[in-house]
Amino acid sequence: MTVVHSPLQYNGSNVFVDLRATLGIPLLLKCEGFNFARSIKLKAATAMVDDAEASGMLRENATLVESSSGNLGVALSMIAANRGYRFICVTDIRCTRSSIRMMEALGAEVRVISEPAVDGGLLGARIAHVRELCSAGPHVVWLNQYANPNNWRAHYRTTGPEILAAVPEVEVVFVGAGTTGTLMGCARYLRDAGGGAKIVAVDAEGSVTFGFPSRSRMIPGLGTGVRPAQLDESFVDDVVIVDERETVTACRDLAARGFLFGGSTGTVVSGARRWLAENRPGADVEAVAIAPDLGESYLDSVYDDDWVGDLLASQAKPAGVQY
Repeated sequence: MTVVHSPLQYNGSNVFVDLRATLGIPLLLKCEGFNFARSIKLKAATAMVDDAEASGMLRENATLVESSSGNLGVALSMIAANRGYRFICVTDIRCTRSSIRMMEALGAEVRVISEPAVDGGLLGARIAHVRELCSAGPHVVWLNQYANPNNWRAHYRTTGPEILAAVPEVEVVFVGAGTTGTLMGCARYLRDAGGGAKIVAVDAEGSVTFGFPSRSRMIPGLGTGVRPAQLDESFVDDVVIVDERETVTACRDLAARGFLFGGSTGTVVSGARRWLAENRPGADVEAVAIAPDLGESYLDSVYDDDWVGDLLASQAKPAGVQY
């Protein structure tokens, strides 16, 4: 029996789904959504808050502020409620209604940005609003997940070692790229541990993280409109770009087998499936992909036929054009 006294004390991150049986690909999916915050972001959120408290930056009666597309905001809402802080999450119109409602249920104030910045899009506008909030005084604390080293250190201490402990001979690891905290933490740990595992980053089409052109995106989570400060491409062996239609297809393929995962997970699975087919066709590879989230927040989007119809219409490819 597991007994906890805080929502931070439980994180079932050692669950793996073997996709050989479900999708016919040699891939172990590391599920990171079995905690009270519903996603892998609980690890980074906890590490950043712990460090801010230890350094004296975060004190009693402080107000936390952060820019988030959803999952980190939920995790910080939970931590703030548990530790007695006020929390303001700055998100944008792509954030799912479910995530907004969960943050509000946990006592957070949610501010939704609808107008993109000329430089940086919706993310740039979110960060600008966070900076405005910080001008209120030293009691307002911005953890800054995009540049905070405790973001990637959390995964260096936890996610990377968990992968290697479960699959000692792992050959390739697929990691979604958002803030790149998970990517950098796992990549650094696996590089330091030796063994030669290949690190493949999976990003959303329209994201500028790896130098590709910006384009509007509807699914929150992976991808950025501003290159993450903590990204070091020397730790990345390959990059796969996934468009949102592929994300929807992967999510629904998994749901057809009873696994309801989130949009970020669908993107990672889609990228891994394509990379393995192109680079290791027919091989029985020791491969792991990180599933950042579960799917209940996406019932009104990825799993809604009308929403998907709008997505397909908005992102239809002109005749003769291939991505």
